[in-house]
Amino acid sequence: MESLMAYVVGILFAAAIYMMLRRSIVKLVIGLIILSNAANLLIFVVSGMTRGAPPLLPENSQTAMGVIADPLPQALILTAIVIAFGVLAFAVVLIRRAYEVVGTDDLDQMKDTDT
Repeated sequence: MESLMAYVVGILFAAAIYMMLRRSIVKLVIGLIILSNAANLLIFVVSGMTRGAPPLLPENSQTAMGVIADPLPQALILTAIVIAFGVLAFAVVLIRRAYEVVGTDDLDQMKDTDT
C-alpha cells in the first residue's frame, strides 16, 4: 500500500510542476494547490500508515502497550490544509483583480507594468 502511495505522490508532484509551467495564471494556482496536496500526502505517507490505531496511550502507562498512531503528522497536515486554503483565497482574489486590470490571464502579457 505504501509503495502505491509513493507513486501517487510522485504523479501529483509531476502534475503540479506541469501545471505551474503553463502560461495561464489560473493553471499556476491550480498547480500550487496540487503541489500543497502532494506535500501533505508525502508527510502522511512518510510518517507511516497505521490503520485503526488510536493516537492515545492507555491511562497510567508510560510506554505504548500496542500499536499507536503518531498524531504529529496529522496535526502538521491539518495546519498545512488551513494555510493552503488561506493562500488559495488570496490567490483567487488577486487573480480576479489582475484580470480586471489587465484583461487577460496570460502571464506573458502581464509583464507590462504600464496598465
